[in-house]
Amino acid sequence: MRRTPLIALALLVACHGEGADEIVATGTLQVDEVDIGPIIPSRVVRVFVEEGEHVAPGDTLATLTQATLAPDLAIREATLQAAQARLAELERGARPEEIARARAQLAAAAAEADRTADDQRRAEQLAPDGHISQQQLQSARAAAAAAAALRDAAAATLRLLEEGTRAEQVEAARAQVASARGGVEGVRATVEELVLLSTVDGVVVGRHVQPGEVVAAGQSAVTVARAQRPWARIYVGERALPHVHPGQQIDGVLDGVDGVRFGGTVDHIATSAEFTPRVALTERERADLVFGVKVIFAPDTTGLLKAGLPITVTIPVTPDGAK
Repeated sequence: MRRTPLIALALLVACHGEGADEIVATGTLQVDEVDIGPIIPSRVVRVFVEEGEHVAPGDTLATLTQATLAPDLAIREATLQAAQARLAELERGARPEEIARARAQLAAAAAEADRTADDQRRAEQLAPDGHISQQQLQSARAAAAAAAALRDAAAATLRLLEEGTRAEQVEAARAQVASARGGVEGVRATVEELVLLSTVDGVVVGRHVQPGEVVAAGQSAVTVARAQRPWARIYVGERALPHVHPGQQIDGVLDGVDGVRFGGTVDHIATSAEFTPRVALTERERADLVFGVKVIFAPDTTGLLKAGLPITVTIPVTPDGAK
């Protein structure tokens, strides 16, 4: 947010003294400006406003684009879908058909293990009498061991299918889904940021880009001024300071505009003193300490309160210094 004019000089015209019933000071009108631009480098597609147009919060000011966002979003969405499918598979567990097939495989492996075990027993009985060779005996033993291992593996597979997915696997899959969803939301948020919206109620005072131009991250594309909420900074002497309070009602008068008073309030008072600006003051007044006081005027419906105009501010003072 910027303020215009960049350097606004507020002059102390008069301050509260003995017996005075008001504080009068002159300041320069200012308005807050908001520079609105993209958060990433992008190309301008269209600008919807011109200088001088009034905009409200949420109004579209400009649209931009970036070539890599669309494919990046597609990749991240595909990654999210894959992660969600994997999580659903783990949460659902094995299908009945898979369990039935595992049982059949276990039955076949058990039958083969029994057969090879019988062959090994016969070979053990025949080998001592020399009816079979030692090589045949070793083959029977190896076949029996292999069949038993296959049976045990099939049993383990069936047990895992019947028990379902471990909780750790499900949690890991959920974490992958969350990560993928975060990636998608991040890209979508970036896409949304390429539609520049007004954040304040104000007037367009600067259109800095044209369609086709490339805008850097943070570069202002459109500037909106809160022209309906002008303010000024005045300076109040240390003796008058006790009579000024935040929220206190004030009046403002423009030079050459007779009979029109602009109401407002004291917004805040500076916490530290400074020396009176060395302009239009006597030598004695230059050494006086003053405090900056920001005053905000009520919404201007007349259009007279323009940034840069001097305005005379009057702060009523009660005898006891109350608000």
